[in-house]
Amino acid sequence: MDASIIIQVLLLIVGFVFLIKGSDFFVDGASSIASLLKIPTIIVGLTIVALGTSAPEAAVSITSSMTGSNAMAVSNVIGSNMFNILMVIGLSALLNELLMDKTTLNKDLPFLVAITVLFAGFIIIGWDISSIEGIILLIIMVAYIIYLIYTTRKSGNANEVEKPKYSLPKSIIFILIGLIGIILGGDLVVDSASAIAIALGMSETLVGLTIVAIGTSLPELVTSLTALKKGENELIIGNVIGSNIFNILFVLGASSAISAIPLDSSMLIDVIFMVLVTTICFIFGKTQDKFDKKEGAILVALFVIYMIFAILRN
Repeated sequence: MDASIIIQVLLLIVGFVFLIKGSDFFVDGASSIASLLKIPTIIVGLTIVALGTSAPEAAVSITSSMTGSNAMAVSNVIGSNMFNILMVIGLSALLNELLMDKTTLNKDLPFLVAITVLFAGFIIIGWDISSIEGIILLIIMVAYIIYLIYTTRKSGNANEVEKPKYSLPKSIIFILIGLIGIILGGDLVVDSASAIAIALGMSETLVGLTIVAIGTSLPELVTSLTALKKGENELIIGNVIGSNIFNILFVLGASSAISAIPLDSSMLIDVIFMVLVTTICFIFGKTQDKFDKKEGAILVALFVIYMIFAILRN
């Protein structure tokens, strides 16, 4: 392998580390400040933590959008959402069946299907995601967060306030370090992934759907496997669904609001496959209120098939 490619691969890995650790620092600092302000723990989880886990995807897609790498901006979200469902849920279900939380099953999962179809509709209408459509996605995200906070308060589960981890100055320092890590990591990942694509004759779409998408989804995979080990199986699906919702509304919304993202018609297959995968996830959840090992195996197999297709298509 050429020395320049090895250097770019190393830079890509460093970029992923910056992204993931930067997200951790940001979430810790922001959560601590929220606790100092007496904001309930569950609301912090629904907002700050949810946005924090989507920070790697956001950094990569927004950076890609600003530098004109439009294919990577969208393919990163598509690949990440499919990896979350097919591999994070699929692999977890293979290890141990996953029970569905009623709220996730009846509200969050149908909402994810709806916004995935909306996203596909935006692309089919004009082969792009315009700035206006990006703003619409961001408005839906704000409305969704308000709805989550309202329903949580109404249920009476929003009274517990977590003890602050750090003082105010230390929390601010953590947030700043986190933001710096996220920004630097996003730049490194986009630049090195683009360089690798050019050197190996790969398309930006393929790099975004595979290497970048899997790398930015590592926090969700690690979180889910940790929850599985602790026996908190119901959290896994909720985390994945929440992450996918924020990837579409926040990541794509912010990226396209900054700069309209034109798309190649060849990406329609990937969008349709994402809609199909999300729908299959909904059907599996609805049939038994859980994901068993057989369904986990089907999801993992679909991921392998899609990866082979994506690579052969390049």
